[in-house]
Amino acid sequence: YFLTFAVMRLTKPTLFTNIPVTCEERDLPGYLFNQLMKDDPSTVKGAETLMLGEMLTLPQNFGNIFLGETFSSYISVHNDSNQVVKDILVKADLQTSSQRLNLSASSAAVAELKPDCCINDVIHHEVKEIGTHILVCAVSYTTQTGEKMYFRKFFKFQVLKPLDVKTKFCNAEVRAVCIWVCFESLSLALVCLGKGSVKGSVPVNVHRETNMQTLKKTNESTFGSRTYLQPMDTRQYLYCLKPKQEFAEKAGVIKGVTVIGKLDIVWKTNLGERGRLQTSQLQRMAPGYGDVRLSLETIPDTVNLEEPFDITCKITNCSERTMDLVLEMCNTNAIHWCGVSGRQLGKLHPSSSLHLALTLLSSVQGLQSVSGLRLTDTFLKRTYEYDDIAQVCVVSSEVKQ
Repeated sequence: YFLTFAVMRLTKPTLFTNIPVTCEERDLPGYLFNQLMKDDPSTVKGAETLMLGEMLTLPQNFGNIFLGETFSSYISVHNDSNQVVKDILVKADLQTSSQRLNLSASSAAVAELKPDCCINDVIHHEVKEIGTHILVCAVSYTTQTGEKMYFRKFFKFQVLKPLDVKTKFCNAEVRAVCIWVCFESLSLALVCLGKGSVKGSVPVNVHRETNMQTLKKTNESTFGSRTYLQPMDTRQYLYCLKPKQEFAEKAGVIKGVTVIGKLDIVWKTNLGERGRLQTSQLQRMAPGYGDVRLSLETIPDTVNLEEPFDITCKITNCSERTMDLVLEMCNTNAIHWCGVSGRQLGKLHPSSSLHLALTLLSSVQGLQSVSGLRLTDTFLKRTYEYDDIAQVCVVSSEVKQ
């Protein structure tokens, strides 16, 4: 062949590691090894026995490539002969388990290549599949005698999964959906989690407020300003999806939604190489609230023993018919309702709601469950029972003071 082919992956350098060799002064080499380590420019002064140095080294191989990274490679074709070759065409394809992609920047052939000259090209590709990838580089050209030449080279590398993502849905209320997300680092190197967001399929606002703590009037993550993941480390986040303001009054705007959206994750390695992952569509089982939805709007966290306290409930008609509701309050062993049971709430139209201010007290200390509310639709003579609506901590007045 008249031409030679070279492929090098473009990536960030790594910190140079050396192997410390030392001995005691009474040994045969004496202080020679220690002095050589001190004179070595790659070692850290004062800490020569540490393997990690201050210098950077260029990558010697393809290294690890993770899903979501941008694979960049430098391709060079050099004319080693003393003849001029013509019609040089360089083609670079990436073969995956499911498709073949053309990564060449240009499909036009170079008219001629003089001796000791080269053709250079840089290709980029965002890796979106895991498994074996093969970079196929092909070169075709014509010699001075008119003979057509062709050769190929193959470069195989593996694409690994940097993070394992687990999700779980929590149906907090009819107007919100909470997503529990757990990230686990599968990389052998340090991974820095960047911004994570949920691209919803419905018009919602995404909050991650449960992972924030207020320190000196500034919001800071529970894990600190930077989230570093060591190998096999995990981080858990809770995302809350709420409908936007213009859709907030529509009861059930999120209730029947089964496809929530995609989770978009940005991460970086310890030397700043950026990667991006996007999960498939997150799906959930739509909760069945029945015809009447009762949700708790306000309730105190801690109350005094045998002292009345107020709560606010919201009743929403989720059916397609008008209801005529009657409220009944049944006492339990610990919870006692204050007020008249069996009162009329009036007619409630479809997709409408009303607020109720109720008063109750607890006769038992500890974490008590608010239960015992009954709603009866007089039209169909159907009763809806609501127990374990919420929990409240009951303490004696002396303890609370």
